[in-house]
Amino acid sequence: MRTSEQITPTPANKLWTPANVVTLVRICLVPLFVVALISPWPEWFGLPKDLNGAKSLIAAGIFIVISCTDWLDGYLARSRGEVTDFGKFMDPLADKILVAAALLALVELGALPSWVVLVILAREFIVSGVRMVAATEGVVIAASWYGKFKTVFQMIAIVLFTIKDSYMVGSVHAAFSDWMWLLSWGVMIVALVLTVVSMLDYIAKARHLIGFAPKRARKKSSAADAGEDRGGHPALDSCTERGALEGAGADKAAVADAQRQLDEGELAAISPDELNRLAREVLEAARTAGRTLGTAESLTGGLIAATLTEVPGSSEVVRGAVVSYVNEVKQGLLGVDGKTLERAGAVSEETARGMAEGARRDLDADVVVAVTGIAGPGGAEPGKPVGTVWIGLAYSAETVARRYCFAGDRTQVRLQTVRAALALMGEALKA
Repeated sequence: MRTSEQITPTPANKLWTPANVVTLVRICLVPLFVVALISPWPEWFGLPKDLNGAKSLIAAGIFIVISCTDWLDGYLARSRGEVTDFGKFMDPLADKILVAAALLALVELGALPSWVVLVILAREFIVSGVRMVAATEGVVIAASWYGKFKTVFQMIAIVLFTIKDSYMVGSVHAAFSDWMWLLSWGVMIVALVLTVVSMLDYIAKARHLIGFAPKRARKKSSAADAGEDRGGHPALDSCTERGALEGAGADKAAVADAQRQLDEGELAAISPDELNRLAREVLEAARTAGRTLGTAESLTGGLIAATLTEVPGSSEVVRGAVVSYVNEVKQGLLGVDGKTLERAGAVSEETARGMAEGARRDLDADVVVAVTGIAGPGGAEPGKPVGTVWIGLAYSAETVARRYCFAGDRTQVRLQTVRAALALMGEALKA
């Protein structure tokens, strides 16, 4: 039973929430900041000329107020459970509009060289492109602390450059003898370094998606990023190889060799303590993001939901679970297309996606994971050896599905599925 203190999720397509209103106000205040900084507005209103010297201070104050609204809309969205698609789109866009407008205004005033703006804006375009490519592959690249500190230092540097006089023209000695000049450029240099480092961090994380890693390494990177196999075994590669062995009619010894035993590291990764730790991380991330969770489970029979609800206080974010062990339940309860089940089978990308989308709709949850696979010891099909698992994830941004191939016995396959599903949920929540 849900208590009155628990967060009720707002539909992801809702527009006029307090958080979204604050975001729109932030965008509307950007022109006011630019006008206050570069226009002769005291003359327009017949005000004393002494105000011309205070323009930069007034503009800096407006910039600080606008920057603080970024924290405010995030707090409102999380605390009220009103994280919407519009907010996720407009919030980062508003930040980029503010920074770009401020930098261009400073260039116009001659307070900042244009190359600084080029570096910062180029980073934003490159990172946006990398994230779009990752999204098309169903990969979520979580922001690192480099990006967060980059934003903080950029904001501070802009304020400092706004309130100081321009030293773009004049003697070098005069510039270096002024503490404000040194402070402004010191902070800006730190911001530029973090800007470049955060860009390289994004590229490194997505190197397997944009051609900077070989084909086999690309698959390994995907597995590692998803937390599929702590032992470093490429789940997609091994799954393909095992399917080829069985499909080609290889002898039982070859198939048994492909279905290797888990090593100590992999066994530790699916221990009760480790799964409990991972579940706590997912629940905390859901609380922080103001999101609710749900599951649709076939081969795990409710183990994912059980792992989450074993943690005290999980009812704040866990909406429920659907155990769809047979196709009739997948079709009748979750709405998976019967033709999909006939054509692709229960263990397929299409079915995993359909289960996730159906459970998200019926449970009214923000982030839903769905699992379908072959835990063994029997049930293998051509191209789908024992251990083949498809995990679908439905959330406000999109629905994605990943294929895994787990080694070990039936229990170990199920526990590895639980771990991979929780890791996938964690990725989406933290992003």
